[in-house]
Amino acid sequence: MADIIAETDRLILRTIEEGDAAEQDRVLNTPTVMARLGGVKELHEIEAKHAKSRALYAQHGFSFLFMIEKASGEMVGHCGIKQVDNPLAQNQGDHEIGWLVREDRWRRGYAEEAMHAVLDWAFTRVGAPHVVALTSHANIGSWKLMEKLGMVRREDLDFSDPAYPAEDNPTIQYSLSREQWESTR
Repeated sequence: MADIIAETDRLILRTIEEGDAAEQDRVLNTPTVMARLGGVKELHEIEAKHAKSRALYAQHGFSFLFMIEKASGEMVGHCGIKQVDNPLAQNQGDHEIGWLVREDRWRRGYAEEAMHAVLDWAFTRVGAPHVVALTSHANIGSWKLMEKLGMVRREDLDFSDPAYPAEDNPTIQYSLSREQWESTR
């Protein structure tokens, strides 16, 4: 049974369960949603990420979560915390936050609502000293939300990743310390 990590006005944020991969594949794994995230994934890739996320939660008490819309009970996105694991990043192991919202729920504020809850989780219960978020210049909506959340651009952490197309390079990072977060609450 999934753990409910947080509730917002419109969302339940819950851990990933065995068997969630097919639903993620159906509602989140579309060309439009995945355009800036390396493209559509195969089901086995989603299953492997879910296994990794469940293991991270079991070992460290944080992971990516599903965003469940209270009004409909539907999966509308995922968000959460993981460790920076790209071997090209100089800050491997940092607490990385991220989000993804299904296309028919874009521009409703779900990502911002969820990420406020994730930041609260990161800085209180998880005890992260700071968090980072990774994106590209081309993913304007992503970095604009990072700025709206109070995150600061960290050009010193940028890196190029040949696994992504030229328009999604370099990978850029934003960060937020616990102190910065506390000052904006």
